[in-house]
Amino acid sequence: MTDRIHPLLGIFAALVFVFLVGPLIIIIGASLSDTNFLTFPPRGLTLHWFTNIFAVTAFKTTAITSFELAFAGTLLSLVLGIPAAYALNRFRVELPAWLSTVYVLPILIPEIVFGFSLMKSVTIDSGFPVGLTLLIGHALLVLPYSVRVVSASLAAFDFSIEEAAISLGSPPLKTFFTIVLPNIRAGVIAAFILAFITSINDVSVSLFLTGPGISTLPIQILAYMEQFFDPTMAAVSVLLMLLTVGVMAIVEATLGLTFLTK
Repeated sequence: MTDRIHPLLGIFAALVFVFLVGPLIIIIGASLSDTNFLTFPPRGLTLHWFTNIFAVTAFKTTAITSFELAFAGTLLSLVLGIPAAYALNRFRVELPAWLSTVYVLPILIPEIVFGFSLMKSVTIDSGFPVGLTLLIGHALLVLPYSVRVVSASLAAFDFSIEEAAISLGSPPLKTFFTIVLPNIRAGVIAAFILAFITSINDVSVSLFLTGPGISTLPIQILAYMEQFFDPTMAAVSVLLMLLTVGVMAIVEATLGLTFLTK
């Protein structure tokens, strides 16, 4: 005898689906409108606003900056996060239990408070340039994702394999790169992708850390919206959504199979 789904449960699931997907449909529809202002449903269909993105120099410049910043910040977070995750799992008995909580503080603290504190301590008090401050801010912002995801991979790793390699004469550093790191490769890639997406879509922290001559794409969208209210903003948002969906599709097609076979 098969279980039947209660009609109210199906209605509730449909409402949740509409709540999640509805805003995306509105943005896509608004980006295709042939009017000079944001409207939904669209009064006509056109791709003009997508081509207009590339006509605005500020969008191209800030997009390059956002990609470079996200890539560099994610790499820096992995350089810091992988050793931290290794220590938390390898020496979990010797290290205090509260230490793992320290690495998630950037996502526990409101991003506005986090961004303001970085602006005060790093930019104003320390006098660091804007570009370096942005890099530090984004690296710290995505560090919890790097530590947590890599830690999840290390939790399933048998450290006796590492100990056996060291006992046979392999140097500890070489053992880490030849034994440990290849076994957590999927976790490292997943951490990189998750941190990259988080960094490239960040607004709150970047809003405090950008300065003259240096800005990110989300901040430029806000600045553009203050002067114009045409569907170009919606078109940029659609491209960012497609980027995110594309990255997640790659993860599902590659890492998804990797996780299933382990």
